[in-house]
Amino acid sequence: MKSDELFALLRRRGVLWPTAEIYGGAQGLYDYGPLGARLKRRIEEAWTTWFLGLSNDYYLIDPAEILPEAVVRASGHLENFTDPEVVCDACHSAFRADTVLEKIRPDGVDGLTAAEIAAIVHANRVHCPHCGSSELSVPPPFNLMFGLDYGVTGHERAYLRPETAQSSYLAFARMWDVGRHALPLGIAVVGKAYRNEIAPRQVLFRLRAFTQAELQIFFDPRGLPVPFDAVREERLPVLRVPRREAGEESPEWVTAAELVGKGNLPEFYVYHMVHTFRFFRDVLRYPGDRIRFFEKSDTERAFYNRIQFDIEVHVESLAGYKELGAVHYRGDYDLTRHGQGAGKDFTVTLTGGTRVLPHVLELTFGVDRNVWATADLLIAKDGERTVWRLPPYLAPVAVGVFPLIPKEHGSEAVRIANDLAAHGIPVGYDDTGTIGKRYARMDEAGTPFCVTVDGGTVGTGPEHGTVTLRERDGRTQSRWPVGELAGRIAPALLLPWPARA
Repeated sequence: MKSDELFALLRRRGVLWPTAEIYGGAQGLYDYGPLGARLKRRIEEAWTTWFLGLSNDYYLIDPAEILPEAVVRASGHLENFTDPEVVCDACHSAFRADTVLEKIRPDGVDGLTAAEIAAIVHANRVHCPHCGSSELSVPPPFNLMFGLDYGVTGHERAYLRPETAQSSYLAFARMWDVGRHALPLGIAVVGKAYRNEIAPRQVLFRLRAFTQAELQIFFDPRGLPVPFDAVREERLPVLRVPRREAGEESPEWVTAAELVGKGNLPEFYVYHMVHTFRFFRDVLRYPGDRIRFFEKSDTERAFYNRIQFDIEVHVESLAGYKELGAVHYRGDYDLTRHGQGAGKDFTVTLTGGTRVLPHVLELTFGVDRNVWATADLLIAKDGERTVWRLPPYLAPVAVGVFPLIPKEHGSEAVRIANDLAAHGIPVGYDDTGTIGKRYARMDEAGTPFCVTVDGGTVGTGPEHGTVTLRERDGRTQSRWPVGELAGRIAPALLLPWPARA
């Protein structure tokens, strides 16, 4: 399905629409409707359950979204959080350099100076995407943070956080004090981040306000103990730098053990790659052959990362692989910088008296991007119907309840819907149109179960007290006693839990 078609479907179903739509929309900003807000919340809950489930020492916090200038100065964002842009001298439109040059340099422009980008633009006589002029210039990189006048005097400066990760580093000392004084210590944040994107595009993939889920794992630099034997035979789709440089785009499937042995990656890093892959494949249910770990080279990866693999998924509506998450080994960069900026020492004393400055492994996940990806990967045509094959625990509506004839069966259907809701099951009630049309609407919304209340339910015959339970994927129908419905549906809504050794 093309991007425009998919967006039209999601807007029609109340998943999302442009912010300030009645005014023509706001570039890079979207609102979530009833289905979208529920789906987004379910994805956040699934991520939190899965990754905090890896350890009893991983915790979720909810920090402020505004950061004092001193924080972003120490973190390097004030100096380095930039994107190169290309400006048309004729119409004065501005564009991201990597967008304008994506056909000439598919690997992007990370690590190139403004002068080097300008040379590529001029050598290839690149034209303005807006007016067609070839008079393009490359100004100095543009800082992506939103600045704020802070306080009543307006003389203080603050910024909307450009990523959620900084909040975890700021919280480390306090979390160490309130915790059990042991490593590893995981601090997770799920919340908004803000970037003044030069040219927002691709719907939920380039936003100015977006939701991230990130887990920062602080660990002893001498090693992060993990039960690696439990994952050593897991096969992962990996595209490493040498293979990329040879012109290959498809990943190689290699075992976790091979990535450690021949691949020279640390066990703790590969262990978390495995659990990240399992989350995408087993929890979000993305096809394994659409996923790859994309290794960034020394010049491409973020300046603070020692090892960086982006997890990319082939998104048909956007015509290629797109980054949906990543695994970053950040070393001691963050605590070192904030220690210098705040004038504090973040070394900690471990059992036995050893003092260490913790290193950080970061697991990051784009929530909005994955809302779009679930639609791209899991919506399909099945004959005449459109079906969103969401896992039941992600479905915004778990069960649709229909009275076959509203006047005769409506009151009983409402009672059943209320009973299911009281059991914590998300219910959608629909008494409009034919049963077939109601099924079709629920299929599009990703609803895994539908219950039809009919004459057998309210009558005195052998089917008294039973309803028709229809399952979305197989379209199978069976009669179930009303009292057993919650017990039948609720187990399917339980979130998967990561296997621990």
